Amino acid sequence: MKIVGIDVFDYKVRYAHGEYVMSGGRAAVHQVGTLVRIRTDEGLEGWGEITPLGSTYLPTSPDVVRAGLAEVLPHLVGADPTNIARINRIMDAVLLGQGYAKSAIDTACWDLLGKSANLPISALLGGVLQEDFPIYEAVPLGSPESMADYISERREAGINRFQLKVGNRPLEDADRTRAAAEAGDSDTVIIADSNGGWNLLDAQIAMRNMEDLPVLVEQPCRTTEDSILAHRNCRLPLVLDESITGPTDLFKAKTEAGAVSVNVKISRVGGLTKAARMRDLMQELNMMVSIEDMWGGDVITAAVSHLAASTRPENLLNTSFFNDWTDGHVAGYQPRSVNGRGSAPVGPGLGITVDAQALGEPILSTDR
Repeated sequence: MKIVGIDVFDYKVRYAHGEYVMSGGRAAVHQVGTLVRIRTDEGLEGWGEITPLGSTYLPTSPDVVRAGLAEVLPHLVGADPTNIARINRIMDAVLLGQGYAKSAIDTACWDLLGKSANLPISALLGGVLQEDFPIYEAVPLGSPESMADYISERREAGINRFQLKVGNRPLEDADRTRAAAEAGDSDTVIIADSNGGWNLLDAQIAMRNMEDLPVLVEQPCRTTEDSILAHRNCRLPLVLDESITGPTDLFKAKTEAGAVSVNVKISRVGGLTKAARMRDLMQELNMMVSIEDMWGGDVITAAVSHLAASTRPENLLNTSFFNDWTDGHVAGYQPRSVNGRGSAPVGPGLGITVDAQALGEPILSTDR
């Protein structure tokens, strides 16, 4: 199989619950998404997605992603997309870093590998270990009352795992977390996620005032080093996210930070290939695994679902279905969660059918 062309599409991914608010004044009602379609000489197409959460969450943005794609795409025409290791070597030889842009290509190649083998990606990742799995939702930063109300409402829909957006004033964040915990029950999983928004002092104050609550705390400070210092002597289980980008960081998260879990975002680590590698390593290190991405719709949700379905149940902490959070329904709102649980499509590759005609003309194309 050979790549004969690659198309890049622009689309807006709107938040389904109004305004999505994080620490530090980061807020939006929609994000700018990028979809990638790889066309082959055998008539098969593969799809990938990269939707950054604005331009101040992680070191990327829609424009940066598209500039990276423009650099690598011409070098991929003529290559075999099912040789994913070779595809990644080609991209790395052309462009240093920029894993965010490369991640969409990597996912599209996995889609094609599955279609060529007539197998779902979950089978290629080792096999389905969970026919379905619990999913979580993020609770936008707001008043303690609004965040508790959000949890109560979503629990009625079957969701019982939540990631609270905190990271502003520490005592107010503790109040938010307390209200959220009181809105749940003994089976509710709550993670207070600062997204690196606290400084050292504020992180210590916030966590000290949360220590009596049945919650986890995620990425208290921007760097792993500051998160280690902030979490010292704290009894709350620690999850790391934004500061962990590869295996070396992962070992540091366990052995130096004492983290019980790392949130693996497919695009942050450079694609589905590297995300699966990190997932496997975390399982062997006896850590919990959280699997998701920055933002997105049906395509990224399908990719996340295959990685989650092939993860050991005892090691899976959290998984997101972003197409429940957004209107990015480019594949007919598939895969679809049911009563707070998700599952991976059973069709070949990603197992979804993207409606390319609804996307309009590509903003960038590369052909043989």
